[in-house]
Amino acid sequence: MSENHHESYENMTDRQKNRTIWSVITASSLGTLIEWYDFYIFGSLAVVLATKFFPADNPTAAFLSTLATFAAGFVVRPFGALFFGRLGDLIGRKYTFLVTLLIMGFSTFLIGCIPSYETIGFLAPVLVLILRLLQGLALGGEYGGAATYVAEYAQPHRRGYWTSWIQTTATAGLFISLIVILITKTTLSAEEFDTWGWRVPFWISILMVAVSYIIRKNMKESPLFAKAKSEGKTSKNPLKESFGNKYNFKFVLLALFGAAMGQGVIWYTGQFYAMSFLQKVMNVESAQVDSLMATALFLGTPFFVFFGWLSDKIGRKAVMMTGMLIAILAYRPIYDSMFKSVNLENKTIAANGITEKRTAKIHNDIATDSLVTFHKETLYTDGTLIKKDSVVHWSPSGVAMKDGKPEEAKVSQSLKLSDNTKWYLVFLVFIQVIFVTMVYGPIAAFLVEMFPVRIRYTSMSLPYHIGNGVFGGLLPAVATYLVTTGKEAGHATWYLEGLWYPIGVAAVCLIIGLFYLKNKNNNLHD
Repeated sequence: MSENHHESYENMTDRQKNRTIWSVITASSLGTLIEWYDFYIFGSLAVVLATKFFPADNPTAAFLSTLATFAAGFVVRPFGALFFGRLGDLIGRKYTFLVTLLIMGFSTFLIGCIPSYETIGFLAPVLVLILRLLQGLALGGEYGGAATYVAEYAQPHRRGYWTSWIQTTATAGLFISLIVILITKTTLSAEEFDTWGWRVPFWISILMVAVSYIIRKNMKESPLFAKAKSEGKTSKNPLKESFGNKYNFKFVLLALFGAAMGQGVIWYTGQFYAMSFLQKVMNVESAQVDSLMATALFLGTPFFVFFGWLSDKIGRKAVMMTGMLIAILAYRPIYDSMFKSVNLENKTIAANGITEKRTAKIHNDIATDSLVTFHKETLYTDGTLIKKDSVVHWSPSGVAMKDGKPEEAKVSQSLKLSDNTKWYLVFLVFIQVIFVTMVYGPIAAFLVEMFPVRIRYTSMSLPYHIGNGVFGGLLPAVATYLVTTGKEAGHATWYLEGLWYPIGVAAVCLIIGLFYLKNKNNNLHD
């Protein structure tokens, strides 16, 4: 794009600018949404993937391993931010996030093609990990490019509003991943979904990526970067200028520890940890968790735009710090209410509400033995339904022995919520999504405005992806570990132990942000 193009953009009427930026947002958002879908389909199916790609002997260890693999994609995001951020500041925003889109799309598709652990053994989790790392690298370059691209088209006094549309894509990507999973589950039988249907959401990605690639290929470079390039003002060494310059590096650290770190843990608490908590701690059945989360996300998504708009009026800092403070104070009461909403002590079993049956099949490894499953369903008067399966290894002489003792039954339990409880939980998750929108809605504009055009892509990408990729991405695994440890130690409120991680990180970020961030929006770098 030439300098003349930049000048013509400057001379446009507001109506023309709005029309132009809407086309920019549509093209940028679609690609970014698909990348988030690709990235989060893994997390949305974590419970299923644990049984496919890891040893089935220890379900808890398998689930933690899946979460660790999920987290690996987050941890590598800062390296993607450095690599692709540098390219974005050297050759342009447009071409860089075309490459990231293709890497993400093919990695996601291939995860859906990997044979299970039973088929290829330890090679399965190794291949998943490699592809997950590629996903993380791609996302590390995607977000900074999209946010920078839109911000450089936006009028400075409306930058919070316009970039907040990019912010909706992360939640929309998670929402669409849940919807695709729900449709797949309802279309197929439970056995079909468990056998091969879980792969379908990964395969669908390749079609979405193809459409997005075609749209993005026709986009023009951002006017601010095009102007800087035509004037020879782009950086020759973005990494050195971003992190070797003490003055700029101070702002990188401030962006990380005063905003992005707290935003990251609040984002993942309100969306991924809420989902994991419902599934693993409260034992709510998977399909109901998906629909519950999708409803709360759908209701909460418009607030990204609202708080982005509000940050243009009263400042980014005021909106983000308020969101962090309320989240810190509210998390424990909210999760305590979530857990207690399914307390069975105050419920009454319906008349003829208990049904029991027994099924058996030949043991997978020992032809003379059987696996006997005792099914028990308990229906309560309010509509709550508890399903409990106990699988016992049965030899010809009775219950199989292990180390001289009867082998323990493998017990699994799921809970189907009553309608009233479901809507109450939708409300509690929706409140958490509001916290997310307060801290996440303004942050793209906040980060863009901290750094000059010549090193903007590189400088803003690193703190964002460390805050979200490392501090946020580790949250599911760390919180699950804290809950498991608390339960084993016999703590009365063991189910709340996982919240100390996001509360602690957000509290540190809040203190730093309050003292060192400026509330006035910064447009000097344009």
